[in-house]
Amino acid sequence: MNLALRLAKRGLGRVAPNPAVGCVLVKNDVVIGRGWTQDGGRPHAEVMALHDAGSAASGATAYVTLEPCSHYGKTPPCAEALIEAGIARVVCATQDPDPRVNGRGAEMLKKAGIDYISGICEAEAREANRGFMLSVEEKRPLVTLKMATSLDGKIATTTGNSQWITGAAARRYGHMMRAQNDAIMVGIGTALADDPSLTCRIKGLEDQSPVRIVADTRLRLPLTSELVKTAADTPLWVVTVEGNDPDRIHALEDLGVQIVEVQTTESGLPDIRHGLEHLADKGITRLLVEGGSHLQASLIKEGLADQLMWFRASKVIGGDGISAFQSIGLKTVDQAPMLQLDGIRTLGEDRLEHYFLRN
Repeated sequence: MNLALRLAKRGLGRVAPNPAVGCVLVKNDVVIGRGWTQDGGRPHAEVMALHDAGSAASGATAYVTLEPCSHYGKTPPCAEALIEAGIARVVCATQDPDPRVNGRGAEMLKKAGIDYISGICEAEAREANRGFMLSVEEKRPLVTLKMATSLDGKIATTTGNSQWITGAAARRYGHMMRAQNDAIMVGIGTALADDPSLTCRIKGLEDQSPVRIVADTRLRLPLTSELVKTAADTPLWVVTVEGNDPDRIHALEDLGVQIVEVQTTESGLPDIRHGLEHLADKGITRLLVEGGSHLQASLIKEGLADQLMWFRASKVIGGDGISAFQSIGLKTVDQAPMLQLDGIRTLGEDRLEHYFLRN
């Protein structure tokens, strides 16, 4: 099952809105087939593993990280494929919460006389597919905040200069994170200040850039920005509110930008929760938020951030620098959101701290 989980992670950022699943076929204590969900969500892991094993699959045990699907979509159900291949036993990590499956795949296998066991490495499997689980159970994607700061928590100097706070190893790891997410999001302030491209620029992963998203209430994103200029090559969505200038909308759309209008709060700002639900409806299961400080603070304040990837450089900027977070409205320390440290990784002269937020 550990091997199947490692295979499943190869699909992260590449299979949305489907889950990233891994499957290993074993016969006489020998691995005879392996597979993982392919780009775009199909073929599924089980089908790939069966194809890898060929006729040897008959009588084998299938280790799969998510309950095999039982419904007909663009492809026949994987449970049916396992039955037809003569699989004798299925060991599953966790049940699929998709209402089209949700126990039906297991039942189909059992009725066919296949020995079925579930709950093996379940916590690890759910965490690996947390984005898919959240999209089904809470109708929103997994939200990961990414920050690159000085040791004292500053994202830029008082003049706004931020290149480069962290070193090459940390930046490279950040690009790998982009490839493992379905979309990357920044606020309009970051887009205006940095004019970023938000693509994955690592050799071999250039074609794995996620959907790029800008939160832009008043459509201030320049038509000449790097993001808009490359919208025809790498998808660009602008999350905004209703009531903007139709000519401005049409100008952006003519350049390949997709406008996503969401509900507003009483203050007239985009409703973040509704925005995330809208992104989930559009197939986004894993969202990486790289800035700015207002957007990230809002996600924490609303309890919508799931984890924090904090790159910290071994340098100090000082009190006049720009802080990583804007106000989240705390009056007492006991109101502060709690974070659980999951691990620390050294990247050159920098370090990466991974936290889970306890929402």
